[in-house]
Amino acid sequence: MKKSHFHVMKDPVHGTMQFTEEEDRWIKPFIDSKGMQRLRHIKQLGFADYIFPGAVHTRFNHSLGCCYVGSQIAHKIELPAASRQLVMIACLLHDIGHGPFSHAFEGLFDGKLIHHEAWTPYFLSEYTEPTFFDAYNAMNPKAKLNEDQFSEIIKMIMHQPVQDQLLADIVSSQLDADRLDYLLRDSHFCGVRYGQFDFRWMIHCLAIVNHEGKPHLGITEKGVGVFESYLMARRMIMRNIGHSTKKLAIEKLLVDLLGLLSTSLVNESLFSEVKSTRLGRFLLAVHQFNVKVKKTNQPDRLKDDFLKNQFKEYRELCDYDVYRLIRHLADKEEKHPVIDIAKRIQCHDMPQIMRLENYDSHSVIALVDDFLNENQDILPWQIQWMASPHKSYTEHEPVLVSDEEGKIRPITDYSLMIHMLSDQSEKVEFLMIDKAIINDNRINALVKKVREFKLENTSFVLKSNSLETSQEVLTEV
Repeated sequence: MKKSHFHVMKDPVHGTMQFTEEEDRWIKPFIDSKGMQRLRHIKQLGFADYIFPGAVHTRFNHSLGCCYVGSQIAHKIELPAASRQLVMIACLLHDIGHGPFSHAFEGLFDGKLIHHEAWTPYFLSEYTEPTFFDAYNAMNPKAKLNEDQFSEIIKMIMHQPVQDQLLADIVSSQLDADRLDYLLRDSHFCGVRYGQFDFRWMIHCLAIVNHEGKPHLGITEKGVGVFESYLMARRMIMRNIGHSTKKLAIEKLLVDLLGLLSTSLVNESLFSEVKSTRLGRFLLAVHQFNVKVKKTNQPDRLKDDFLKNQFKEYRELCDYDVYRLIRHLADKEEKHPVIDIAKRIQCHDMPQIMRLENYDSHSVIALVDDFLNENQDILPWQIQWMASPHKSYTEHEPVLVSDEEGKIRPITDYSLMIHMLSDQSEKVEFLMIDKAIINDNRINALVKKVREFKLENTSFVLKSNSLETSQEVLTEV
């Protein structure tokens, strides 16, 4: 009897991640590719390490973890090898389009018109070259990949209709391998506990459920409790890490710096040496794109042209390009907003935060706009209103539960907590104020006026639930 061999990766989150020899051959050519190796130099959580010093894990770490989790799910629901291969590759490559500092970099584009997903097809297209397929299939003679199969992988990653929705659910859904990994990973590296849940029990409770004639990834009735824990972990991670006010503020300063620099590269000579750098060339292109977008009624055509023309530069960018730029700018002695912002980021000079939950947002925004118009010496980047909305659970693609009799129902029928959170939009709102102006009497007066817009009688009205006929009202105190 042939002895089984495993390829082992040691991981601080999952411990010993074991892949069979066959699975290792499926994923190794992709792991060793230039596109994947680039993710070693892009942090998973942007500037989160400015607040949580341990949060220096990368998109590469997470992608490996996601691939492993995908394999665990596939084994649990007993997918055939050919399907498991597609799922593992899709999980591995799902984040390949991210730019420096992950989601923060998307703020460069007017209206956030270009997200990292827009770059993903360009990275994935590099794997469709005949040379890659030939080398891959030579390594995997019993599990060859063809263009049709890789097309399904691309569709799973890009949230497009696929032949097998069950596979797509493992890659992208409210139960996907991505979330199952990043919640535990972000919690571990940030040094917090509220992102944790019983991962092994969650895997044990996953099941194939049939809905509208198609198999989907669902959960057994025994898993309702762990899904509640998992959902609350996601909510707490979003509110306290992903939407941390300090993290959002420092990343907004980064976007302000890069945006102001892109304009300065066009109009000023102070930063001429930056023009010849990879990041400098890209910022010039971003500036031209943003100018054109404001003047057109066909932004999609401009977007497609930009992606095609700038991919060569984008694919080489990583966090190090941005760090190098910040350090270079922070060492300058000239007085300029770009240099001032760079010095603040370099020296961890964080803005002051005034939280604005339960405030009249429209009035606060108008007040800040009027203030800036009346005080031209205070720059827009020095005082800004920010809001970051999020939802913990949506019913657009419900998590389905299979009971002991095989009946399928949405999880909101089983859980009062999930029912109450379902489709509820929450947001973090705040003012970020540069510490250099925090003691200015005009700022003190502005803050006092802002406080006048606090809503005194805020309440949360809970939805009626099929588990209980009465409607409750919780009043914030």
